[in-house]
Amino acid sequence: MIYTLTCNPSLDLVVSLPRLSPGTVNRAAGEQVYPGGKGINVSLMLTRLGLPNHMLGFTAGFTGRELVRLLHAQGCTPDFIELQEGCTRINLKLRAQEETEINGAGSAIPPRALANLNDRLDGLHSGDYLVLSGSIPPSLQDDLYETVLRRMKGRGVHCVVDAAGALLRRTLPYAPFLIKPNQHELGELFQVRLHAIEDVVFHAKRLQGFGARNVLVSMGQEGAVLLTEQGESLCIPAPEGELIGSTGAGDSMVAGFLAGWIKTGAYQPALEWAVCAGSATAYSEWLAGREAVQALLRQYQGEGELL
Repeated sequence: MIYTLTCNPSLDLVVSLPRLSPGTVNRAAGEQVYPGGKGINVSLMLTRLGLPNHMLGFTAGFTGRELVRLLHAQGCTPDFIELQEGCTRINLKLRAQEETEINGAGSAIPPRALANLNDRLDGLHSGDYLVLSGSIPPSLQDDLYETVLRRMKGRGVHCVVDAAGALLRRTLPYAPFLIKPNQHELGELFQVRLHAIEDVVFHAKRLQGFGARNVLVSMGQEGAVLLTEQGESLCIPAPEGELIGSTGAGDSMVAGFLAGWIKTGAYQPALEWAVCAGSATAYSEWLAGREAVQALLRQYQGEGELL
């Protein structure tokens, strides 16, 4: 089973504007409300690709109840711990001449709720996958993901980490199965700017030296680089398409990689699934559907159906 952990989920209010004019009254051309949070996006895409999964995390208040309702409507299996105080955050995504995001801080997570999460994590078994994705609320320590991986050590659980900065760096000694920084986040870890693929590969290998088994680096419209624990360096460009929005593209890439890996057990098709799932979402109004991913996969794999 695949489990995703979203410590700071959200309702995402996406507002489209012909043009954003700060300091004036702006009238929306359209708005939508979606479930939000990086781990939630991973679960949604996994569900669309036909892989059962289980959502872990925290919700609170009326916004948390609406989030759970929306996820059930999408065919997902949320198993969130409901907090007694606060509200699940609302993130505002403005789409105008450029993308602007205003993200809420999130609810405080009390020690009792964190203990309940640990109890649920203790129910994972050898062969399961656990995706730790996104930011954490300010009330939690920045060693949370490290603590979770330490708890999973020696239990045969394949851990995937998609986070930035210290959240990611602290997990590396525990040999996560996969990490997925984007090009910018990888550069920030080493305080450099990365442009050439050769530089991306060099610094991704440094992360393997710190313990990561497989490193998947997303590079936007340039595609992605995958360094495998067998020593391979794989790179494919993004398939052609019109960019609509980047929200959820990296999360879709994580889901696509897991789908391709679990279905084929091979790195090259897993990378193709990853890039196509991420690109399909970037070319969609929200997270892409199965058919959109399949259409892009045909550019790499021909006319075959998704497994």
